[in-house]
Amino acid sequence: MGRGIDGLVAFAAMLRCSRAAKAQQGTSGSKVSIALNENGSKEIQNRATNDPSYVIGPEDVLDISVWKEPEVSRVVPVRPDGRISLPLLSDVQAAGLTPTQLAARISEGLTEFISGPQVTVIVTTINSQRIYIVGEMARPGTYPLVPGMTVLQALSNAGGFTLFADIKNIYILRQENGKQVKYPFNFKDVIKGKKPEQNVGLKTGDTIIIP
Repeated sequence: MGRGIDGLVAFAAMLRCSRAAKAQQGTSGSKVSIALNENGSKEIQNRATNDPSYVIGPEDVLDISVWKEPEVSRVVPVRPDGRISLPLLSDVQAAGLTPTQLAARISEGLTEFISGPQVTVIVTTINSQRIYIVGEMARPGTYPLVPGMTVLQALSNAGGFTLFADIKNIYILRQENGKQVKYPFNFKDVIKGKKPEQNVGLKTGDTIIIP
């Protein structure tokens, strides 16, 4: 009888340990999820844009495809001077043009060598448009700005807040009409859905400051 009771006590202890282990795993799981979200955000930094109005800039990477002409098709970076190098055409101005406009310019240049060239231009990596995250973050620094990026999405790139971060008083500095404008961002309120209007879409050159 004593052994039976001892067995039940041992089983109950094992059950408690098992539940505790599961609870700990659940906590670890949430951390893994955060890490995965951070990795997902890194992928956002390098994704292609399908926005037809996107204006190509220096250091962007372009995938230029000429139908049935693999010798001419290639992935090229936009040089700091705004130009790209292609076979047959040498230097072509790319910065300041949309992908559609650049495709038309390349197609026009290739007509001298190829009959009816069909050109497609895709921006595979956006490097020309940047934002800045400074202050109490694990990874402050300069980050590429992708179309539609909001403050929350930008912050998810920077590795999380430090212990000293004042997340209620974050703000965005932006140059507008030659003046510096300050936009408040209360992280706690925004993630609770209280002030969604503060989660503004970012513009190139914006600086997010975490005091």
